[in-house]
Amino acid sequence: MKKIAVWIVSLGVVAHAHFLTLLPSRDTVWDKNETTIAFDIAFMHPFEQTAMDMEAPKIYLNNRKTPLPLTQSRKLEHKAWRSSCTIKTPSVYKFFVEPQPYFESAEEKFILHIPKVIISAFGMQKGWDEPIGLKYEIVPLTKPFGLYSGNQFRAKVLHDGKPAPDVEVEVELYNVFGLQAPTEAHITQIVKTDANGIFSFVMNHKGWWGFAALIQEGSLEHEGRSYPVENGALMWVKAY
Repeated sequence: MKKIAVWIVSLGVVAHAHFLTLLPSRDTVWDKNETTIAFDIAFMHPFEQTAMDMEAPKIYLNNRKTPLPLTQSRKLEHKAWRSSCTIKTPSVYKFFVEPQPYFESAEEKFILHIPKVIISAFGMQKGWDEPIGLKYEIVPLTKPFGLYSGNQFRAKVLHDGKPAPDVEVEVELYNVFGLQAPTEAHITQIVKTDANGIFSFVMNHKGWWGFAALIQEGSLEHEGRSYPVENGALMWVKAY
């Protein structure tokens, strides 16, 4: 009877999708007097607008040579981070964050998500479809800036530089609009990559959309036990 009771209680427990947000103050730069981009970095459930404490990550531009400056902040009553970068020349800029692994006791696993966002400056639109070279990475096949709600976003998931087939991609809107999901099942949308590692999704509302391709690989220790690692290739795209 005890086992049955535990099983019944567990039916009410929903595993909400985790996203590491990397949200810039703008996705394009046009005005020469407004070239500084601010970044909000947090670990959260973006549609539900709830967060977890996040330890200090590192944020990079294009490669891992030199991290950008970082300051601690608060997001939804939890520890978060901010950074900034001043754009000086026309180009396509690729920012990404490397966090510390987060242990999720409820799911008995570590979460290690690497988000990236691509910004166009002064009309440059070349190279947005080229990978940075991350171990887990989403490479857009749709231009990832200057998009409208209703546009279809297509991208390829790479694992060690090769297309990753049959990978689940969780999708959520960064919901600052007060939208209410009809059911728990509507909060996180899920698509899967095809044989070539490609997925697509129609962004049906304005705002920032997060795409998280999840690949479980490797393990880490916590309090003397070994737990699997959920590696996430993340990308943030804004629809207008």
